[in-house]
Amino acid sequence: MQVTRELFNDVMVPNYNPSEVIPVRGQGSRVWDQNDKEYIDFAGGIAVNCLGHCHPALVSALKEQGEKIWHLSNVMTNEPALRLAKKMTDATFADKVYFANSGAEANEAALKLARRFALDVYGDDKTQIIAFNKGFHGRTFFTVTVGGQAAYSDGFGPKPAAIDHCDYNDLAAFEKLISDKTCAVMMEPLQGEGGIISPNNEFMQGVRALCDKHNALLIFDEVQTGVGRTGALYAYQDLDVTPDILTTAKALGGGFPIGAMITTTAIAQHLKVGTHGSTYGGNPLACAVAEAAFDTVNTADVLAGVKQREQLFRDGLNAINAKFDVFSEVRGKGLLLGAVLNHKFEGRARDFLVASTKHGLMNLVAGTNVVRFTPSLVIPIEDINEGLARFEQAVADVVNG
Repeated sequence: MQVTRELFNDVMVPNYNPSEVIPVRGQGSRVWDQNDKEYIDFAGGIAVNCLGHCHPALVSALKEQGEKIWHLSNVMTNEPALRLAKKMTDATFADKVYFANSGAEANEAALKLARRFALDVYGDDKTQIIAFNKGFHGRTFFTVTVGGQAAYSDGFGPKPAAIDHCDYNDLAAFEKLISDKTCAVMMEPLQGEGGIISPNNEFMQGVRALCDKHNALLIFDEVQTGVGRTGALYAYQDLDVTPDILTTAKALGGGFPIGAMITTTAIAQHLKVGTHGSTYGGNPLACAVAEAAFDTVNTADVLAGVKQREQLFRDGLNAINAKFDVFSEVRGKGLLLGAVLNHKFEGRARDFLVASTKHGLMNLVAGTNVVRFTPSLVIPIEDINEGLARFEQAVADVVNG
């Protein structure tokens, strides 16, 4: 069978419009397509491939577990899931872990737990969920409604109720919304899809304090920021704010589908037997790969390396900007970075992505105005330099029309 981009149009539901490029193999931070053209990967599968492609530790874990046991169902537990959960609780504020298959599922579990907790402890009135405009929390109907982008949630009929939004970093607006009827506040500790927006310190401290005042649970969606992406194992650890519930996915499996919700014993006890579940959640194959990814990332060397690489990206992007004057700023943290287009190139982020692909570079956008970079956390320095050289050629193409 000949596999071409045209086949996509014949056999796939049209909710995606993928590039003409079909990658067939990857090694480290380089990828080759069907024609054996090489690309440098600054996209990382949207902050997923935290150790690049075919990292030996992950390949080895997959092969080893693949010859032991793949799936059991949650009628029985399994060793990889228990080992991974223990490592996650040892390394974070949490005592308990719930495994799912994706970030959306982890967020769905977090939201259901928050509602269940509030009803059990405080009664029927405490149902409001507050989230933030431009936030993104997944594509299930509950999570997409909590996400602050109407374009993703409109057009599917009546939405889940008691969900309100205000602007990120606007503490005064948040204070007006929150009350004793609020059961949970869901936020990203650095907004990803919404444009790579960092929180300011006063906002973070204020949200935590107001949640405490009103007995509302603070849920951190660390699907994109988690597992080393910002230079800490989890972003909350650099912010001096601890959430009540945290969700993690994407980089957790280094490319293998897995998600998790983590929380304290006191909160976790409200998801008693039968209240929530997942057929594949905690699958031994996924947990074995995730354990290898978690162990590899959660080291002083790798986390310090993220901050070193961030500086190389910032310096490189600033040098390109000094030549071409296309960005108003480079924002974000660690290796979750966004180059914000200035007024002359407003709304043209996709043009930079298309030009990059032509020059053998994979990157991303975050909205129409931000070019996003989420490469491997261990991307070799020479690949950063070569990728930035290719990006400079792409920028030149866009600038010169």
